Amino acid sequence: MLKLNPYLRFNDDKCREAMNFYNDCLGGELTFQTMGESPMAGEMPEAKDKIIHASLKKGDMEILASDMMRDKAIVGDNVALSINCESEEEIKSLFSKFSDGGEVFMPLEKQFWGALFGVITDKYGVEWMFNYPLK
Repeated sequence: MLKLNPYLRFNDDKCREAMNFYNDCLGGELTFQTMGESPMAGEMPEAKDKIIHASLKKGDMEILASDMMRDKAIVGDNVALSINCESEEEIKSLFSKFSDGGEVFMPLEKQFWGALFGVITDKYGVEWMFNYPLK
């Protein structure tokens, strides 16, 4: 079975901070590997504290991230991450947590497709869509 995982690129050494924020919001198991812990540590001693790989796992979801990409990430509007919630309580809680320091583009509202839905751009410039199908 194929599985698609988002891979977030961060500038200005924000990977650890952002992934800890997402872990606070979502829970799950968060791991980091720094350049200094990698086999390439001797090649880039000035980057020893940069995150070469981060993983946040919760259930079937896994978000991957790094500070170490070949070029500078450009924050844009071409990708949004969508979370389908299991309860009204969960969507309200996550929406509140993710909006801390971010910008609410669309507040949580009942939508024509029969769901509670809202959109946030978090404080790291990542757009999140939250959806909960109403019974």
